[in-house]
Amino acid sequence: MKDLTKYFLDKEVLFKEIKEISPKELGSRKKIEIYIATSVKKEFYAIFIIDAKSRFIRKNANDLLELYSKLVDFQEHNFKKKELLISSALCSKAKKFLEENKWSVRIDY
Repeated sequence: MKDLTKYFLDKEVLFKEIKEISPKELGSRKKIEIYIATSVKKEFYAIFIIDAKSRFIRKNANDLLELYSKLVDFQEHNFKKKELLISSALCSKAKKFLEENKWSVRIDY
């Protein structure tokens, strides 16, 4: 969580509150880190961190949207910002699909 705070501080985003949600709570077995956060500017963030060795493809993007909808139902809240932080390779179609659905995709995490 310290790395996450430091990463967003470099992007000039300061969080007032950060809470980790385990994928088990959403009924998922995926290896993904999920955080919900509130910035000082009162913007609500849904942050998904993926650290995989394989390429992130379009099918994974569909799974991510499904996981996000479960998070919205679980928290009973729509988030203003949806962030995907990824360290592996990313398929251009998956990136385009996520950006069309108003996701911010950052590959440099």
